[in-house]
Amino acid sequence: MTELAELERRIVSALSRIGAGLDRLQEQAAQATAPEVTAEVAAAPPVEAPDTETQPAESREDAAAGAAAAEIASLTAALEVERATVQQLTERVRALKAREGRHEAQAEARIQQLTKQLDVQGLELHRLRKGTIQLREALRVLREGQEAGTVDSAMINKAMMAELEALRAARSSETAELDEIIAELVLLVGEEKADA
Repeated sequence: MTELAELERRIVSALSRIGAGLDRLQEQAAQATAPEVTAEVAAAPPVEAPDTETQPAESREDAAAGAAAAEIASLTAALEVERATVQQLTERVRALKAREGRHEAQAEARIQQLTKQLDVQGLELHRLRKGTIQLREALRVLREGQEAGTVDSAMINKAMMAELEALRAARSSETAELDEIIAELVLLVGEEKADA
């Protein structure tokens, strides 16, 4: 951004110089024509006689006009250079805005992806907690049944089902974690390909 501010400052400065130069040219042109008009009115020679006094004034007028034309040409060239610079800066700004828009879209997509991953992990964590609670309850019932000497097959089946559910939840949680790692790797590989 500091580069853009510096370039903008240079453009404004150049345009100010061009405007000042044009003002100077207008003043010079006005001054060059004013003495000639008063000299012609004061001298007022007859029409038939050749005027030798106006010839040097015409040469001065031609010289002033040539200098003014040269100054106008140099200012016009400077103006064109500044216009080209402005065009380049405009293109740079457009490119920066486009790149910023792409980065913003990528960041938004990344945020959505991470939000989905957090939701999946939250569900898996809830499932793990629920399975752990069921497993603890089944183990407690089995322990009480063993102490009382009344362990039946229904209690054993219930404990086995709770343990299987806990294992499934753990596996699902690991799968979600692996999916997250794969997504990160795909993102890193994509960035490396874009940089290359």
